[in-house]
Amino acid sequence: MAQAVPLLGSLVLARIYAPSQFGVFFAWLGVVATAAVVVTGRYEVALAIEADGEPRRAGLWAVFLCVALASVTTLAITLVVVAWSPAWLSGVPTSLIWAAAPVAATLALAQSWQSWAAANGAFAELGRMRIAQAVAITGMQIIAGQMWPTASSLGFAHGAGAAIGLLWAAQLMPPGRWPGAGAVRGYLERHRRLPMLSLPADTINTAASQLPSMLVAGRFGAEAAGLLSLALRTLGAPIALLGAAVLDVFKRRASSAWRERGECHPEYLQTMGVLVAGSILGVVALALSNEWLFAFAFGERWRAAGTIATWLLPMFALRFVASPLSYMMYVAGKQHVDLVWQVCLLGVALAALLMPAELNGALLTYSAGYSAMYVVYLYLSYRFSQGKSL
Repeated sequence: MAQAVPLLGSLVLARIYAPSQFGVFFAWLGVVATAAVVVTGRYEVALAIEADGEPRRAGLWAVFLCVALASVTTLAITLVVVAWSPAWLSGVPTSLIWAAAPVAATLALAQSWQSWAAANGAFAELGRMRIAQAVAITGMQIIAGQMWPTASSLGFAHGAGAAIGLLWAAQLMPPGRWPGAGAVRGYLERHRRLPMLSLPADTINTAASQLPSMLVAGRFGAEAAGLLSLALRTLGAPIALLGAAVLDVFKRRASSAWRERGECHPEYLQTMGVLVAGSILGVVALALSNEWLFAFAFGERWRAAGTIATWLLPMFALRFVASPLSYMMYVAGKQHVDLVWQVCLLGVALAALLMPAELNGALLTYSAGYSAMYVVYLYLSYRFSQGKSL
């Protein structure tokens, strides 16, 4: 339900905002999403590994501290960027540039709270957090678009909605009292490899996933980026719809099994079976209806987004399976392997999006390259689930 709300909201937003405004917004959101990963230090991914109770609560406060300190640095970087005014930012409103740091911090805190809920097995509260955030963001964007249908409105409404969702999360699951500097320092020391290995890997992964909108906007214009962004958002909905829910459960089950047995192969195979079945159903449903579906759902001016979605379908089918199972790298302590894979993925994405001279060639190459990389990733995570090394 939490992931269906933005998708349904897109039916309304696509009729309010022009493709070019979507293009500018999603290029900006790509930078914000990447910053939201950086400011956590990726310490939130270890919350599920910690024992229930006070150790995990100390971990949550450690993440809060990291976000606060890193956000100060992010604001300083924003000041330099605004003063420098590089040419590639000429199409981005200055107000959105200033909003990037606080919105990134808000998204980082909201994600950390949700990771804490998932680690505790509080799936009912987790669902309510995600629903509240999705409704708030989508609702604010619709309301803002009635008065000012611009990229700035989309960005500020996104930040306001995320803040509302964060306040609701704090109401549902209060973080409790400060656990003490010793407990927080202990958590940071136990997971000190995360900023060194997982942070670069996940930052690269997020940047790579956001590259299409940013690079397409720069090479082929904001309208092309808007069409691509809607295709990415629509195809990504099934991953968020089922994949995020499967990941929440897989995190806890795989971590528990690994602590008890040193492997989690049965849990891995069961999760993969659910994901493969969902992927096949999605491909069959979308393969023959993308163009018509986009024109019908979002309006005729978005028909080309359906064509782009067809090109990207193989990549998203494999991502649907590989994305939730990627947590296997954290469970098995293989962050160094993940980092190497992410660097290779970034190289594939950059080459695919920069070398072809035409939009269709760039996106087809991008889809093929990403698909091949996901096959490699699934092979690696499968081996690690057995407790085996390379």
